[in-house]
Amino acid sequence: MSQLIQRLLAAFNDHDLEAAAALFHESYKSVQPVHPARAFVGRAQMHANWAAIFAGVPDFHAELLRSVDDGNSTWSEWTWLGTRTDGRSFDMRGVTIFEIKDGLITSGRLYMQELERGDVGIAEAVHTLTGRRPDRPTGGRGD
Repeated sequence: MSQLIQRLLAAFNDHDLEAAAALFHESYKSVQPVHPARAFVGRAQMHANWAAIFAGVPDFHAELLRSVDDGNSTWSEWTWLGTRTDGRSFDMRGVTIFEIKDGLITSGRLYMQELERGDVGIAEAVHTLTGRRPDRPTGGRGD
């Protein structure tokens, strides 16, 4: 795991917004491929976003499950946990892919999603996505 990702994890868990922001390039580019309207450019917006997260989730805690460096890219699997100020649970999980140049994160692809609550099994999920239920395999559970 890169030292930069270790420093980012520490900054997140210390709620040290300035230390976290210092790891991002001034013209950092962020995209969330499954939420294209959430794309933004700039360390200033990253700073504003995380200021709101730390304020809205005062006990925010990040867990880094694994991280792999691939050239100038770092792939990391995260869990972000806490309790919102309104008492609701904050539980996001997913993967970030950061491009790193000269010791700074220059771009990110975030695949972070809020944890789905409830008992939606695979058959119901396939039905929701496609309008068809999968056949139940012989000898296995298809729910």
